[in-house]
Amino acid sequence: MKKFIFSIAAIAALSFNCFAQKTTKPVYDAALAKKLGADKYGMKKYVLAFLKEGPTRLTDSAARMQLQMAHLKNISKLADEGKLVVAGPFLDDQPVKGIFIFNVETIEEAKKLTETDPAIKAGSLIMELHPFYCSAALMEVVKIHHTLESTSFSD
Repeated sequence: MKKFIFSIAAIAALSFNCFAQKTTKPVYDAALAKKLGADKYGMKKYVLAFLKEGPTRLTDSAARMQLQMAHLKNISKLADEGKLVVAGPFLDDQPVKGIFIFNVETIEEAKKLTETDPAIKAGSLIMELHPFYCSAALMEVVKIHHTLESTSFSD
């Protein structure tokens, strides 16, 4: 009986420790906030782009692959320049193919960047642009991503 009571007490103590872990508020880093362009809420302005099917559909698979590789190289270039912080495809077969989040404050700036994309130039994609307010921490995504990829999409 002593073993049973001891076991129950041990389980209760472990359970309590699991639920009673302290959560401490992170320390505000003014230098990092400034570097990332954060406002007092840790947020900043971006432009969100929905990549949609364009009017041009390439039927030749080699031409489609060549255009896709050029599109990916442009994504990498914009990310390396700090102008694109998030890019990715949707995984369902819908007219909206993916998103970009541009590190710019205006639709006009984002439009100029979209015009550098070979898939936009070819009419394979069009972009719908929207002002977007989100965490300034997104600015660290590209840097962190490079430490996680063993192979690049754009190579």
